[in-house]
Amino acid sequence: MSQFEPDAPPRATARYEAEPAPPNAGWILAATMLASSLAFIDGSVTNVALPSIGRDLDGGTAGLQWIVNAYLLPLSALLLVGGAAGDHFGRRRVLVIGTALFAVASLLCAIAPSLPLLLAARALQGVGAALLMPNSLGILGSAFKGESRGRAVGTWASAGAVASAVGPPLGGWLVGAAGWRAIFLINVPVALAAIAIAWRYVEESAEGEQPLDVPGAILATLALGVLTWSLTLWSSHHGASPQVWAGLGMGLVLLCVFVWVEHRRDGNAMMPLAMFASRPFVGLTLLTFLLYGALGGLLVLLPYLLIVGGNYTPLQAGLALLPFSLVIGAASRLMGRTTERIGPRLPLTIGPIVTGLGFLLLVRVDPAASYWTSVLPGMLVIAVGMAGAVAPLTTAVLSSVDGRHTGTASGFNSAIARTGGLIATALAGAVIAQSGVALTGAFRSAAVLAATLAGASGCIAFFTMAADRTGNADGAT
Repeated sequence: MSQFEPDAPPRATARYEAEPAPPNAGWILAATMLASSLAFIDGSVTNVALPSIGRDLDGGTAGLQWIVNAYLLPLSALLLVGGAAGDHFGRRRVLVIGTALFAVASLLCAIAPSLPLLLAARALQGVGAALLMPNSLGILGSAFKGESRGRAVGTWASAGAVASAVGPPLGGWLVGAAGWRAIFLINVPVALAAIAIAWRYVEESAEGEQPLDVPGAILATLALGVLTWSLTLWSSHHGASPQVWAGLGMGLVLLCVFVWVEHRRDGNAMMPLAMFASRPFVGLTLLTFLLYGALGGLLVLLPYLLIVGGNYTPLQAGLALLPFSLVIGAASRLMGRTTERIGPRLPLTIGPIVTGLGFLLLVRVDPAASYWTSVLPGMLVIAVGMAGAVAPLTTAVLSSVDGRHTGTASGFNSAIARTGGLIATALAGAVIAQSGVALTGAFRSAAVLAATLAGASGCIAFFTMAADRTGNADGAT
């Protein structure tokens, strides 16, 4: 999965009146950054441990896919519900509950004696992350005002980038030094610190009594679960059995029922269909799904290829991904300023196309060759391209819908990004099931597919967004 999802709101383009920072501003930031770092790190650290977990728990191809997707599935399906629950019951309360749930689930992951129990614990982690992620940002939005809010969100986003960058090498080191179970145990002290600080220093905040969309959440989870199961079965068995076709059909039916229910719930829906009256919003949703699907597949498959095909240690595989995180973290701030001047259309067109060129460079990957000439060039080009897309994406999403739907649109776009990674991981079994020369060949085919998806997402941005410097798009409702 991608650890650079479009969660953070855009940098402000208008001058704010000076607003004092709230009391205990530093502690509020610490609580939200510690809580969100759990999801950021876990989203990147597990990939380098997949071969070790597979050997220890006798996990086959489908089992390895589900180690990632058991976490992504509830996270994708419940992100919007997590944000709505914070608005309804109180953001601090839901943040604490989500963080505690994540800590308990992490302990269960660390002691899981079998793959099914590990997958159940990973799903529980995903539920906890879906509760804590939107509310860590929601707390900042309610506690800080004016310029101090922009600084707080910028600090929060920077901490997320650092956590994501640290995740793969930290996970690789822990797997090599103490075993894969240690990557889950490190979550516990971080979660306890976040809970203690939030309980002591964060004031409760809520927005009203809008009912939660429980039917929508259940249908979204069932639909994504059935589709993911079907695609995982398809890719791991290299063919479409009657079970696969039945699952795909049932998943599509559940998606249709979900859309019907959301239409009936109108303003109380977790996904208000009125947002889709905006052509740019539809285009940005497709862009996000394709681009982050391509990226999510890479972040699962490349470490696996290097460890299994190139005899990299988990630490070396984690370090191989580090330049990607560092380039995005360093360049995203510059792209945020550039987007303010020229608007998001060109960055969202050029960035994904450059990302696609990076995927094409990975067609040259030979896990037995030098990392510096085989892997690094493609990784750097992908990072540069993604840096051009990460910062402008949320700006474009929020400006493509009216003010009533900005929060929901941002959360929905983040959920779509994770769903793209979910589907990509479900299809990755066709690569993971291979070995030797066939593994490298399958990875190269996946790189070509990822390049195609990334290039298509850039074209979608060009044809669905207006060339407006402020980022407001034609067709916004």
